[in-house]
Amino acid sequence: MAEVRLKAISKSFGPVVAVKQADITFQEGSFTTLLGPSGCGKTTLLRMIAGLEKPTSGDIEIAGQRINDVPIHKRNLGLVFQNYALFPHKTIAQNIGFGLNYRGVPLADAQQKVIQALEIVRLPGVEDRYPSQLSGGQQQRIALARAIVIEPDVLLLDEPLSALDANLREEMRVELKNIQRQIGITTVFVTHDQSEALALSDKVVVMSAGNIEQTGAPQEVYRQPKSTFVARFLGNANILTGSVVSAGTKSAKVEVDGLGTVTVTQTGFAKGAAVQLVMRAENLQLHTGKPPAGKAATNRFAGTVTTVDYQGQLARYFVSAGPHELEVISTIDGSLLSEGTPVTVTINGSDMVVLDAPAQ
Repeated sequence: MAEVRLKAISKSFGPVVAVKQADITFQEGSFTTLLGPSGCGKTTLLRMIAGLEKPTSGDIEIAGQRINDVPIHKRNLGLVFQNYALFPHKTIAQNIGFGLNYRGVPLADAQQKVIQALEIVRLPGVEDRYPSQLSGGQQQRIALARAIVIEPDVLLLDEPLSALDANLREEMRVELKNIQRQIGITTVFVTHDQSEALALSDKVVVMSAGNIEQTGAPQEVYRQPKSTFVARFLGNANILTGSVVSAGTKSAKVEVDGLGTVTVTQTGFAKGAAVQLVMRAENLQLHTGKPPAGKAATNRFAGTVTTVDYQGQLARYFVSAGPHELEVISTIDGSLLSEGTPVTVTINGSDMVVLDAPAQ
């Protein structure tokens, strides 16, 4: 295991700045995900750690050693890409043992290490097969076995699950997390899939346009987003504008454009401040009659269901409330609500996040 540190790392391709002054520490044995949309700089960061791209400025350290000028083959890294990159004409044993042969590991030792790696990825006994004889999920496990068999200091994963179908991705996600925990290797994972990031990571680094928007534990970045970009990218969020009309020590009241006044438990905003409210779709509740007595203190809005998106155990409703269309995700208890149903939308003050409104 080794700690990886990026110190003020930037990367430009001509006039295009792909990564801007990134400072990140990947702790020993941790699983950190670089998350963001296409073109945000996450893969460029990974490629700089790998040695496939050279930083324009800043330093990369692994185990306390600056490696900016160390070539890729001397960095002792395990790499897994989304296309697997297996040799089709080589057996599984030859694919996994390729890095060991390159390092001059004796044949008997290499064979034992290949067997151990296959046991770790739960594919024992496939040494003599060829990649074409394995499923996509099995090929992905072989690519992972090839990466870990060399006992790397750091494991780098660039969207390794994106080529798999939905069910297999979920299965491999569980497997990947179990394997990483078992071997305890420092892992950097790149994805644009929020569910993968939240499920796998010890830490999530959310990126946008080359900038790091927020870094933290999955629950932290999801429940306490520091920007509207993070709120929107992680999950389903309704973002409404308003202004603070009163601020106390335990709560504040915010006048929401077109909906009236709501009470939030977040404090620290001055009276009159322009703010944005983040309401997670799953934190909004729908009521077709009068809300239960226990909900008396809950913020509420009158609305009408305009669209129903059935998702099996869940339903996603779009509700017209004043000038806004609110997105609500609910478990299905009984029958679906139909379009045109009048509803009351409620949300607790503790379930809203207040952000400073962007400067005009």
